[in-house]
Amino acid sequence: MDLSELERDNTGRCRLSSPVPAVCRKEPCVLGVDEAGRGPVLGPMVYAICYCPLSRLGDLEALKVADSKTLLESERERLFAKMEENRDFVGWALDVLSPNLISTSMLGRVKYNLNSLSHDTATGLIQYALDQGVNVTRVFVDTVGMPETYQARLQQSFPGIEVTVKAKADALYPVVSAASICAKVARDQAVKKWKFVEKLQDSDTDYGSGYPNDPKTKAWLKEHVEPVFGFPQFVRFSWRTAQTILEKEAEDVIWEDSAPEDQAGLRKITSYFLNEGSQARPRPSHRYFLERGLESATSL
Repeated sequence: MDLSELERDNTGRCRLSSPVPAVCRKEPCVLGVDEAGRGPVLGPMVYAICYCPLSRLGDLEALKVADSKTLLESERERLFAKMEENRDFVGWALDVLSPNLISTSMLGRVKYNLNSLSHDTATGLIQYALDQGVNVTRVFVDTVGMPETYQARLQQSFPGIEVTVKAKADALYPVVSAASICAKVARDQAVKKWKFVEKLQDSDTDYGSGYPNDPKTKAWLKEHVEPVFGFPQFVRFSWRTAQTILEKEAEDVIWEDSAPEDQAGLRKITSYFLNEGSQARPRPSHRYFLERGLESATSL
């Protein structure tokens, strides 16, 4: 899977897709929707669709696709390669949502929670397939939240399509299993090849599974928290685990309207630039300084 577009800019949203098979423009098609990376505190979340003609659904099943969570990474890679070999009747598309996009959406002035982001991304991918000329007549979706509510919402958005939303759809419907494989392969590769915009020096990439309860992940978060600027953009700073580490390891903020008693014991921002011996220290490693060409001044 070519992730070069994501590697050029991993700070927002990136859409990737296969060519649309000619047969999928002519014959009625079934489409599946699934995601990978919803729960981790590290890395992107990936939503994927996979589609094929209803008349070729048996051929898709013959590829032995299965729920990606039940497969080893090597098996997922092998099955995705098989799907790519069958581009004459199988197509896919996916959205890679960066950790930065997820967290800024969730913590914005107007809150945009993960369920809403997930629903809108799935809806956008289905619409994308239709806009590309895919003759979608049936859609199967692995649910986020209450399946009945989600299904009603999708059915309202696509009244001419038969929509089914179920829990564990990735284990029930081969076309959803195929979508889950696309999503997981893309996320695995994105995490492995992640380019840190902060240009961390000799960064330790042994961050475990990326899930909040993983000791390796927690240790990596503590090691890479910046006392003023927080975490690298690889981290979903809206997750409770990340927020707890920020509260313990990072500097507190004094707001202009803070009461004097709330400011007791807090350090001034100038202390951030000084070592204990009052010698100014440079901060060339953080992208805030690099992008602005800033260096520490020892005298004026």
